[in-house]
Amino acid sequence: MKMLVIPKKAVHTGNLILVNDQYPYCSENVESSLVPVRSDSKVLLERRAAVLLSKLMGSMEGREQISAVSGWRSRTEQQDIYNQSLRDNGAAFTEQFVARSDHSEHQTGLALDMGLRKPEIDFIRPDFPYSGICQTFREKAVAYGFIERYPKGKEAITGIAHEPWHFRYVGAPHAAIMTELGLTLEEYHAFLKQYPNGEKRFLYRTRNQNIEVAYVRAAAGADTEFEIKDDFPYSVSGNNTDGFVLTEWRNDNDKG
Repeated sequence: MKMLVIPKKAVHTGNLILVNDQYPYCSENVESSLVPVRSDSKVLLERRAAVLLSKLMGSMEGREQISAVSGWRSRTEQQDIYNQSLRDNGAAFTEQFVARSDHSEHQTGLALDMGLRKPEIDFIRPDFPYSGICQTFREKAVAYGFIERYPKGKEAITGIAHEPWHFRYVGAPHAAIMTELGLTLEEYHAFLKQYPNGEKRFLYRTRNQNIEVAYVRAAAGADTEFEIKDDFPYSVSGNNTDGFVLTEWRNDNDKG
């Protein structure tokens, strides 16, 4: 066994952070980890998300038909978009489709809006239907760690209207788990609290791996310490609220 010591600020970092109207984005220096989604694009994403998006697009040869419309936005840009939408579209529309600054996933570098390539693309609501190349992207996205973030029927939970074009990188195996269980990110974090580390784990099986996921409550006002087995690959992500998600990968022949 080995002891992990997770800094208290880390609760606000990681692929699984929850950013919505209730929980603002609190991290700093995200810009140092941003890269263009492709060499000729001004759209930026967090490096790992950008790499996997590139692999996803390459797997379906869809670069000529669909493209990333929007990725990372600074706090200032998000506020400008919000204010412009208020002027152009009014409060009712804006509250449905545009998050306030510091409450937008786009500030994390983990979210992107996709759209069909057209002479004119709606920046706020790009066309991305549930058919053709767009649906192919949507179905393949899960294997690369992306989820459709704001599905129809979940508006009361997410606080955002249905957005078929908005995708969020959460990584593996979490994209697959959320998709199979039909959970939004809000619901997933609530679900994982049924599996407190040290008591029980959520078990997810792939073809050749057993993956264990658990919730770790953050220590009050201090770094969080907990033990893990030192011979298994693992990851830890903050949830941006009150704790962390611990994920451990084990091969079929691993014991314990």
